[in-house]
Amino acid sequence: MRKIVYYVASSLDGYICGPNESIDGFVADGSGVEQYLQDLQAFEVAIMGRNTYEFGYKFGMQPGQAPYPHMQHYIFSNSLVLHDPAPNVHIQPLEVAFIQKLKQGPGGDIYLCGGGLFAGWMLDQELIDILKIKLNPLILGQGVRLFGNSSKAVQPKLIEQNSYDQGLQILTYQLKY
Repeated sequence: MRKIVYYVASSLDGYICGPNESIDGFVADGSGVEQYLQDLQAFEVAIMGRNTYEFGYKFGMQPGQAPYPHMQHYIFSNSLVLHDPAPNVHIQPLEVAFIQKLKQGPGGDIYLCGGGLFAGWMLDQELIDILKIKLNPLILGQGVRLFGNSSKAVQPKLIEQNSYDQGLQILTYQLKY
């Protein structure tokens, strides 16, 4: 069965972005970012919430466009409407059964792109298998939390830890529920 990997940038205090969706202060280049971009090539499927998909608009992505052209995209939303989406961009209602079906499908692991609310819902449903954090050396104090509003308690097992320039670390945890 394929695993769902939540691969996400986080501040030291557990925020994936600051107020007003700011990503100021997050490491934007260097060996850790290069590793992340290389790791993304292994994924064939990306899943995300509507807010994460629309966040791409701030960086020039057009509605209906695939942020990762080599992947199938499933955007989980009950309200997003895209006119003429790319063939690899699909909108799905938020349903556990559909995500479980994706996990049982053929191919490699699934990239959970975010965001915090969607990841929190996924955690609550015990659907995330691997948490891979690009831990950035900054404290934001507020913003979007790593797992949104989830209050689920889980004790992850650290399975890999790598340090990169500019103080960035990539920490890989296995989640067992």
